[in-house]
Amino acid sequence: MKKILTLLCFGIATIFSVQAQQKNAKATLEVDGVCNSCKARIEKASLGVKGVKYANWNVGTHQLSLILDERKTSVEQVQQAIAKSGHDNRIPNTDKVVIAKEEDYNGVAACCKYRDEEVVKNHPK
Repeated sequence: MKKILTLLCFGIATIFSVQAQQKNAKATLEVDGVCNSCKARIEKASLGVKGVKYANWNVGTHQLSLILDERKTSVEQVQQAIAKSGHDNRIPNTDKVVIAKEEDYNGVAACCKYRDEEVVKNHPK
């Protein structure tokens, strides 16, 4: 009887956890960058993750809007892909920050060095 109850509880828990994953979940990330070249790189990296359906990065606000299938991917996987493309990113209002490795950051064009105050200052707002 204990085994049956345990299996029943496990089955119900599994059903609820599967339903919690959304096909068209919305998410927002803050992604460091300075220009339209950054925008193209960030969006390409995001859309390269299987399950990401929409990615739009705003140059002015640094907000990346996403629509993703949580059954295929997670926000954390998108964060890792963006970092691999050379861009630091974070989930707003959390401590979930992903910093690009130095070799990935060094791979971005000189005009995209968002960690360099001079480059940031020289980009129009």
